[in-house]
Amino acid sequence: MRHGIFYLFFSVVVALDVLAHRYLYVRLFRDPGWPDAVRQAGLVLCVLLAVLMPAGIILSRSLPRAWAQPLAHASFAWMGTAFYLLLVLFAVDLARWVTEAVLHVGNLFAGGAGAPTEGTLPSPERRAVLQQATAGVAGVAALGLSGAALRSGLAEVEVRDVEVKLDKLPPELSGLNLVQLSDVHVGPTLGAGFMRSVVARTNDLRPDAVLITGDLVDGTVAQLRAHVAPLVNLKTRFGVYFVTGNHEYYSGAEEWEAELRRMGIRVLRNERVALGDQVSIDLGGVDDANANGMARGHGADVSRIIAGRDPERALVLMAHQPKQIDLATQAGADLQLSGHTHGGQLWPFSAMVKLAQPYVAGLYQHDPATQIYVSRGTGYWGPPMRLMAPAEITRIVLT
Repeated sequence: MRHGIFYLFFSVVVALDVLAHRYLYVRLFRDPGWPDAVRQAGLVLCVLLAVLMPAGIILSRSLPRAWAQPLAHASFAWMGTAFYLLLVLFAVDLARWVTEAVLHVGNLFAGGAGAPTEGTLPSPERRAVLQQATAGVAGVAALGLSGAALRSGLAEVEVRDVEVKLDKLPPELSGLNLVQLSDVHVGPTLGAGFMRSVVARTNDLRPDAVLITGDLVDGTVAQLRAHVAPLVNLKTRFGVYFVTGNHEYYSGAEEWEAELRRMGIRVLRNERVALGDQVSIDLGGVDDANANGMARGHGADVSRIIAGRDPERALVLMAHQPKQIDLATQAGADLQLSGHTHGGQLWPFSAMVKLAQPYVAGLYQHDPATQIYVSRGTGYWGPPMRLMAPAEITRIVLT
């Protein structure tokens, strides 16, 4: 099942990849009227870059890591740069279309035939100069945005402190320190070194518990076992807990569930545990929203969490996607912890995330009884870039 979804995803990526690079060729090399040599070199470059993206996705999962990692870095870095090139060029084209529409309407009101008159349009020579200038400005702007995003994406992960008041929290547990890791995406470009750094930073926070809210990996157990291994060095009072994200299902959720349990990490599969010792709260975890049909017996279901639960006890629910908030309210959860969105990762992509998820990043009061915190993620997916959405290790203090 997961192979079919991967191939569908890959087919969509290839189609978009071809269309995007054709647009880049047309706008940066063909239309500006560069000399033939420049135009032909641009065509070759765009074809090579178009091949680089899917090749990076495929080969980064099959080549030895020493070869796969630089290829993946190059492929995904270009993906981010191309995103900003497309964004800038489309903004320029949109401005041009609006200007031409205004001229068209103005000509109608002036009594013309509807199309802009010859005097209102630039000459072919001037149009070529304008398009060459546009190509240059777009390139500089995209490189500037990509450089800033790359610097942020590769920077040390920041610790974000969040205080959450729970009315049902026992006074003895006020100050309970939960560290949330989410969307680490250990895979082609993030490995054991990054994981060791995250574990060391987390241990410095002296967590009572570590909660991993999905998308830990992008690859199979065989590929990434050694790179996830540093998690065994996490030091907590009450344990390390994990729920699946959508990427676990692309990577072999059943195998990863077994591997994480072997490492001493408690995988919560639609279940509830007590978090604490003599005094405790309830901690629940549900499968990812897309789990149905992805692995045997997997799928989000809060019935086991609700069964026999004392509604007077505080409940923290781990659920990978913010849109699972309805399950939190159904379970009577006081707080849901989620990830998935990466906070948008690359501005202004956060606006598109809002179309699919009710919350993007931060702490929200969903209704009078339930709050939700959405992590921006600890690693990144795809481009090693972040813009206006820095990665985080989240220290959540319950009061």
